[in-house]
Amino acid sequence: MLILLSLLAAYLIGSIPFAVVVSKLMGLDDPRSFGSGNPGATNVLRSGNKKAALFTLIGDAAKGGLVVWAARCFGPTLGLDISSIVLIAVAVFLGHVFSIFLRGKGGKGVATAAGVLLGIDLLLGGAVLLAWIATAAISRYSSLAAVVAAIVAPVLTRAITGSEEWTVGVMAMVVVLLWRHKANIARLIKGEESKIGSKKKDAAN
Repeated sequence: MLILLSLLAAYLIGSIPFAVVVSKLMGLDDPRSFGSGNPGATNVLRSGNKKAALFTLIGDAAKGGLVVWAARCFGPTLGLDISSIVLIAVAVFLGHVFSIFLRGKGGKGVATAAGVLLGIDLLLGGAVLLAWIATAAISRYSSLAAVVAAIVAPVLTRAITGSEEWTVGVMAMVVVLLWRHKANIARLIKGEESKIGSKKKDAAN
């Protein structure tokens, strides 16, 4: 019963759509109404409001990081084993991607996945984040940065944590994240993907 309640709580927290909440509080258009229609920080940035995009990024990452941190800190005391804690981490990520508050739709999971990785291990999260930043800085493609970071994440998880359970959990998130980016990957191959900073009127990713 405890693990089921924990998974439900993690999923509900992950489902909080910070892109929509922040945009509404700041009097901006619903991010689902322009650009890619994706309720995430990259699409909020297309509104031209950098503060809103930053708040969205922080919120989406924080929900993943805090849930995993809490599970790791208090889970063992409550009798949760490592496999249960990994499932909680995956649940908060899936909550973002398939938000109950957005009728099963959601963001692509990059910021929340980053938060989860930071919650697992700060060095791990920092290493994957560095891969994202380096790729984004060189290419100016947020989606390409996400794909590169996703590909290296399981390898770094195994190398840094040495945990098979965490590696499997991260791999599960990576599969979902890459699936959510399949349209972006197709546009990258065709050379049609919009770059970071593209305005909402001309962005389609």
